Amino acid sequence: MNIFRLAGDMTHLFSVLVLLLKIHTIKSCAGISLKTQELYAIVFATRYLDIFTNHISPYNTIMKLIFLGSSFSIVWYMRYHKIVRRSYDKDQDTFRHYILILPCLILALLINEKFTFKEVMWTFSLYLEAVAILPQLVLLQRTRNIDNLTGQYVFLLGAYRALYIVNWIYRYFTEDHFVHWITWICGLVQTLLYADFFYYYFQR
Repeated sequence: MNIFRLAGDMTHLFSVLVLLLKIHTIKSCAGISLKTQELYAIVFATRYLDIFTNHISPYNTIMKLIFLGSSFSIVWYMRYHKIVRRSYDKDQDTFRHYILILPCLILALLINEKFTFKEVMWTFSLYLEAVAILPQLVLLQRTRNIDNLTGQYVFLLGAYRALYIVNWIYRYFTEDHFVHWITWICGLVQTLLYADFFYYYFQR
């Protein structure tokens, strides 16, 4: 753990809290892509298969539980809550997100650090997380009407990944044999996808 990793984790946590704040207080999910939220639920479900078998620290376990619980609760609210689901813009959120899943799974089967079920699922979650934001970015480009909470949510997601890149750079120079090409490339791709959003966000 270092300051950059902690800052990245907290930024990621704040992004989730901002989205939950919007859903719980305003009872609205306007501007939020259900497709992206479903992809994130798959990301966390496949990444944290070891949650009850591989204990690293209480901090690590708590963070896993938070991201698992929050991702599935957000999907539930957007799909089934009688008030929140009315604000979901289904007509604009039309990105075919399922076409992202199979290529990521095939890539994980072909390119991974170790060919075991958990490792392949972990790698799949990295590939899928790298592109999971695409439906959200497409939705924002279509509507061009970004409210403050939605803008802050997406900004914090991008900032979290950028801070993780700084964390990797720090660890590369301070730890022996810290080389994880798959993680690094996925993180870089994910951060680059936010470039257009960051440009318009800072303009606003």
